[in-house]
Amino acid sequence: MKAVLLDGSHPNDWTGQRVHTALMTELKSRGWQVEHILLREKRIGSCAGDFFCWVRSPGVCNVDDENRDIAKSIINSDLMVYLTPITFGGYSSTLKKMVDHQLPNVSPFFAQVNGETHHQPRYRKYPDYLAIGWMEQHELQTEMIFRHLVHRNAINFHAKRSVAGVVMASQTDDEIQLSMQGWLHELNRHSTVKLETNLPIMEASPRLSPIRSALLLVGSPRTRKSTSLSLGGYLFEKLSERDIQTKTIHIHTSIRSSERMKTLLEDVDAADLVLLAFPLYIDSLPAPTIEALERIAEHRASSAGANPPQPHGQLFAAISNCGFPEAHHNQTALAICADFARQARFNWAGSLALGAGEGMIHGTPLNELDGRVIPLKKALELVAEALAQGQTIPEEAQNLLVKPFIPAWMYRWMGVYGWRQQAKQYGMERSLKRQPYTMK
Repeated sequence: MKAVLLDGSHPNDWTGQRVHTALMTELKSRGWQVEHILLREKRIGSCAGDFFCWVRSPGVCNVDDENRDIAKSIINSDLMVYLTPITFGGYSSTLKKMVDHQLPNVSPFFAQVNGETHHQPRYRKYPDYLAIGWMEQHELQTEMIFRHLVHRNAINFHAKRSVAGVVMASQTDDEIQLSMQGWLHELNRHSTVKLETNLPIMEASPRLSPIRSALLLVGSPRTRKSTSLSLGGYLFEKLSERDIQTKTIHIHTSIRSSERMKTLLEDVDAADLVLLAFPLYIDSLPAPTIEALERIAEHRASSAGANPPQPHGQLFAAISNCGFPEAHHNQTALAICADFARQARFNWAGSLALGAGEGMIHGTPLNELDGRVIPLKKALELVAEALAQGQTIPEEAQNLLVKPFIPAWMYRWMGVYGWRQQAKQYGMERSLKRQPYTMK
């Protein structure tokens, strides 16, 4: 039996080291062959969001780095383990970078699972899934989000059995070892993926006065050609019409530049409203976007004395769009955004969730699209009106986006044609289901 450990810990993380030692001891005592992959030491680029791994080189990421070898190891293992500090209820950006690169291991074609749209499996067999996260101190909301994310990932990675474990820094080595034994026993006992907890909903909180400045953070790697910019850009046009000063920053072009990142942090500190617009990546945010949130939270914690909270409160809101027709796939990622807002001392202003955003918008400005986007434009106009007054995103706006713009069954059916047409230009229309990592 082979286990692959994807270790997303940071340098000098004592709790992470203890978790790793305890798990290695327990697995080896049970006869497991263990491959430990310390991700911070690997050469792994960020997912480009181009879907070439489905249509140009089916089953293999277009980025030629160590992500390919790791994806192959995962498919040929019996147990996949995530090790990570819990970051706003999610994974560290170090781990999430490799999680995003697991997309080639599933098929682009759609299937219905428990009434929801998901991707079909590419391979006959997938490993069981154990995710272990750790926190400095117990925060129930953060833990609940983590468990929910693990559950959603287990569905999308076609794991027959999955377990989420949480460790506190205050636990002794013996207590951690005992937890490992319990989680591995539980993994053997479960025959199906079960949801351990409901997703917490954080209550939004307004500020005490209208806003005068707003910053849009675009979390898509497609930057100016992204659906995220189309959504956030339309909203910010409506804010500008109310004489609110607006600015847009693309995270993917800022995160690797110290000077641009410094500007981003300064602009975050100065804005009355920070809006994050991003595409859903494996039930969460893209890895560079998570990294940006980590750095914003660290910056705000370290400068709390020099930059006290604004007297009227800074607002933080989020818009997420996913490739599935059901908008509720976004909810785990938006809960992560809310937990970030809480930890980074923002007033959480709420969120919007859009299903099938890429299929409907595909980076086109909303004013250039047909009548299908009328409910979406109405929702964004309602949001602009509320946020301009320092209020939270209204439920009326959220409800406008609950109903898919196209029936889910039709979306799944059209996906067959759409993916084949995209692959045809690369001569790959007959290879979309290939299994490049199957051991001969």
